[in-house]
Amino acid sequence: MDDRVLIGVSPFQAGGELRGFVVSGRWPDTTKEWAQFLVLAVRVASMPGLLGTSTVFGVREELPDDPEPGSIGLVVAEGPVLGEMAVTPDRFALHQPSALFMLHPPSETTPTLPECVGAASGCVLLPGLPYLGLEHRAAWVEAESDGTVTSLVSKIGLDPISDPDTAVLAMLLAS
Repeated sequence: MDDRVLIGVSPFQAGGELRGFVVSGRWPDTTKEWAQFLVLAVRVASMPGLLGTSTVFGVREELPDDPEPGSIGLVVAEGPVLGEMAVTPDRFALHQPSALFMLHPPSETTPTLPECVGAASGCVLLPGLPYLGLEHRAAWVEAESDGTVTSLVSKIGLDPISDPDTAVLAMLLAS
């Protein structure tokens, strides 16, 4: 039996919109664990009306007000990708998160399979330091509101500009 501390993830909302996730236990420490976290996040984002538009979420090692025992941090909605309230390139100038997510609601996801209308999708970018030999890592997920995962891909050593989601996330981190 594995004695490692489990990772707990609890979504939270405000005003009927997804605002983020409380993480408890420990942070994911492998690309596989971050991909599993992304699967859960995309399943939540696939719930009708919970996510209005494509949104960037950032990892924060800070606790919510009145945290539950075992809480270790947050993954918080930083803002939409486009529009007046869009996340600006200077958003992460003072503090670079260890991971950035982009979640797309069903209305902004083109499903990989035609029978999966209503699927949401997302990407997590785990920025590396290539000049130190630490490669960029990422995962992409597509899932339906019933929990069915219709696509899951993860990569190590990717060039962030090779994918639109990772390119946007990398640009936000580089600014």
